[in-house]
Amino acid sequence: MERQFYVYILSNKNNNVLYTGITNNLLRRIFEHKQQSVKGFTARYNVTKLVYYEILEDRETAILREKQIKAGSRQKNLDLINSINSSWKDLYYEL
Repeated sequence: MERQFYVYILSNKNNNVLYTGITNNLLRRIFEHKQQSVKGFTARYNVTKLVYYEILEDRETAILREKQIKAGSRQKNLDLINSINSSWKDLYYEL
C-alpha cells in the first residue's frame, strides 16, 4: 500500500499567522497541533486552524512542495489559501 503525504498550512484565529508543514497522517498531525502537544511555534502562537492542504504521492515531492510554499511571498501563500478556501474555514472538520 502506498503512503500519501500532505503539505498543509495552518493559521490562527485571526488569520494573521501562517505555518507550513508536511506529514503522512494529516488527521493525527492537525489534532496534535490543536492539542498543542508539541511545544514550539504553533503552540506559542496558537496556530491550530487548517486552512490549506495538498495530497502528494511521495515524501520527496512533499518536501519540495513545502520548500516551494515557504519560499513564496506571504501574498502568494494568501493567494494559494484563497484559491481553495476563500472563507478561511477550518478544513480539519471536513477531513
